Amino acid sequence: MHQWPARTVFRRVDLYVRDQECDFCQAGLYVCSHRQRRLFTLQGPWRLVVRLGHCPDPGCPGHRGTVSPLAEMAIAPPRLAVGWDVFAWVGHRRFARHWSVPQICAELSDSHRIDLSEDAIEDYVRQYEAMVAARHMDLEQMRQAYAETKSLVLAIDGLQPEKGHETLYVVRELTQRRVWFAEPLLSSTHDEVRRVVARARQITEALDLPVTGWMSDKQEAFVEGIALEFPGVPHRFCDNHFLRDLAKPMLEKDSHAKVQMRRKVRGLRTIEQEVLREAAKATVSREQPPSVSPQPANPNGESSAATLTIEVPTQDEQVAGAAASCATGEVAVELSAAGQVVLDYCAAVRGILNDDQGGPLHPPGLRMADALAEVRQSLGRNLGTKKGGPRRSSYNV
Repeated sequence: MHQWPARTVFRRVDLYVRDQECDFCQAGLYVCSHRQRRLFTLQGPWRLVVRLGHCPDPGCPGHRGTVSPLAEMAIAPPRLAVGWDVFAWVGHRRFARHWSVPQICAELSDSHRIDLSEDAIEDYVRQYEAMVAARHMDLEQMRQAYAETKSLVLAIDGLQPEKGHETLYVVRELTQRRVWFAEPLLSSTHDEVRRVVARARQITEALDLPVTGWMSDKQEAFVEGIALEFPGVPHRFCDNHFLRDLAKPMLEKDSHAKVQMRRKVRGLRTIEQEVLREAAKATVSREQPPSVSPQPANPNGESSAATLTIEVPTQDEQVAGAAASCATGEVAVELSAAGQVVLDYCAAVRGILNDDQGGPLHPPGLRMADALAEVRQSLGRNLGTKKGGPRRSSYNV
């Protein structure tokens, strides 16, 4: 129940059951009670005064229940504190613009003075999803979408977010790239999966279109369920699973090649540390040594018994500390142009060695070899460039 501020000004809207008839005897409805409903709209807060009606005949089954005015459903969804305009606004921002729930709450409050909790927005989003799914599964809508389609090609797959959770089985139609439905199943037994396939058969019968093919992975429940519900329909396995199984020996050799390349390409960290040490040495040499003021004498002209000792770190210790601070990002040292180029090459090679993506069609080992070959060619071109002048650094590439 939403708590409205005491000074909220509502727009009153009266709703009646005029021109509505009893569903049982078609007699005109009489007003028997009323209720009030407050809700948010994009035009401001509304207060609906709803007159409820029932059949005037005591012997009619419609006499014992109440009927709401049809106009109420046109203004707001049942049992929600928002009108259809706010409800559609939330759903559009969430799914079409991919806004987050806190962002939706802030925009409603700032632009429309609608204060809703994040829990309420999440509940509205779930109901919006259910309505969109029901609309998507409407047979009339599907018949219009497949009006010019001659045949269907179906696919089924299971999506499990984590082990121990329900598996979501999704049935898609591939010619129109349309998701038909999805059902969560606690178990992937043959009977459960066959029930999902049977629901797909019912939809194809309602559309009155032939199924020319099925696609899935090689799960035994899929194979048997499709064979029983769609006898004689060709069934092929997923290209991704087929290629993955076919390329398994090649991927094993590709993985071995990656290990060998990583063993040969070593010492990146040592090179980076040496560059940072040279930069830190140049920075320390430009700094002035700290000045130590002489020890003051006492009024009697005698030296004080207490002595002031200042330990100044050696140059090697200063260089090591500056290099360590530069590596952690605490202190910025000035790198030479050659040193920056060396660090860029090290970063590029490290990114190449850490790239493990690609799959069967783009083996990561082959891509790693090609990328390292390009780096080697780039180094060769830079080292072969002779611009003259003194060599300023051992990293002059």
